[in-house]
Amino acid sequence: MEGVAEDIVIVGAGIAGLTTSLGLHRLGIRSLVLESSDSLRVTGFAFMTWTNAWKALDAVGLGSSLRPHHHRLLENVTTSTISGLQTSKMSFEAEGKHSKHEVRCVQRKLLMETLEEELPSGTIRYSSKVVSVEESGSLMLVHLADGTILRTKVLIGCDGVNSVVAKWLHFKKPAFAGRSAIRGIVDFKRSHGFENKFMQFFGKGFRSGFLPCDDNIVYWFFIWTPSSQEKEIEDNPARMKQFVLGKLGKVPDEIRNVIENTELDGMTSSALRYRHPWELLWGNVSKGNVCVAGDALHPLTPDLGQGACSALEDSVVLARCLGQALLKKPSGDDQRKDKMERERDHDEYKSIESGLKKYAKERKWRSINLITTAYILGYIQDGGGKGISFFRDKLLARFLAGVLLKRADFDCGKLV
Repeated sequence: MEGVAEDIVIVGAGIAGLTTSLGLHRLGIRSLVLESSDSLRVTGFAFMTWTNAWKALDAVGLGSSLRPHHHRLLENVTTSTISGLQTSKMSFEAEGKHSKHEVRCVQRKLLMETLEEELPSGTIRYSSKVVSVEESGSLMLVHLADGTILRTKVLIGCDGVNSVVAKWLHFKKPAFAGRSAIRGIVDFKRSHGFENKFMQFFGKGFRSGFLPCDDNIVYWFFIWTPSSQEKEIEDNPARMKQFVLGKLGKVPDEIRNVIENTELDGMTSSALRYRHPWELLWGNVSKGNVCVAGDALHPLTPDLGQGACSALEDSVVLARCLGQALLKKPSGDDQRKDKMERERDHDEYKSIESGLKKYAKERKWRSINLITTAYILGYIQDGGGKGISFFRDKLLARFLAGVLLKRADFDCGKLV
């Protein structure tokens, strides 16, 4: 079958996929984004958007439109649900290496809709499930479930933890971290009354967090190590809600009120997965004209709050490196190259390969750092043993909070 030709194909219309496409669009480069679902995916509700993420959002021109809809969080406050006492407090208004820190809780739906609106019509092709990819000379063939075959000069996998593209690059499936997360969002339709704070609560073997997005909306999460019996609740929102309420311990009534007011369709549960860092150390983030970004590259546990933020970083760096490769003026005798199409195509392929290698080199160690730090923080923060709990609450609380800002103190740079 003759394939449909596309210069750049991005698999997955999540945060990484759409932001990469938008970055390329800002540079005047068209791409096609394939999405398996029939509409925009907005699962996950909201996410913490740290300083590094705002650098990336500003780079693609979205920061100014998103800021007015999300309150700036001023501090992080942690409390023990066993004693009911506050264990640490840290300001988010500290100065970083690049600028003053900026932390907000962004609604995923609003971000995704903004990305979609900024992209040219027809950029996203819905109901386009990729089942396999294969190499064909200097091109990649993308096979869809409906039998369509796309021929592309560049293939970018932003297709999440079960990435088809990552599998082609010989990455293994992400490992189970042994913990699960319940996430929820509630719209009070009126002022919720919470201050602009990230409120964390630590209990025996679990951790929860509550973040206001704006005057009316609060996002929350609950992370724990499920027993075999507790795994059964993950498909039952009503049981999930009761489970969380029963585990909260000594928390203020207004915190319980957030859970109680969460609609059942405003909750979701998922097992936490991550990529072993040594896979990135020895594996191929890019190969030829293929690469991965976002969760397809570095699925990590949410303990740093950097999953979506690092995906935004990936997108800016990838768009910049690919843009430099594709927009570079050909060297040598242009007239001769016009006569030698095969040679021109080879030069373009080598330029793309070089650009993706540059992207991979720039993102590899950053990704390894985030994956490793998040895993270690999760082990310490969610540990249920008495020794770990004492160590965490009495000695490490302030240090752990400081790590969040240190990993967020990063600038991925501009598009050009």
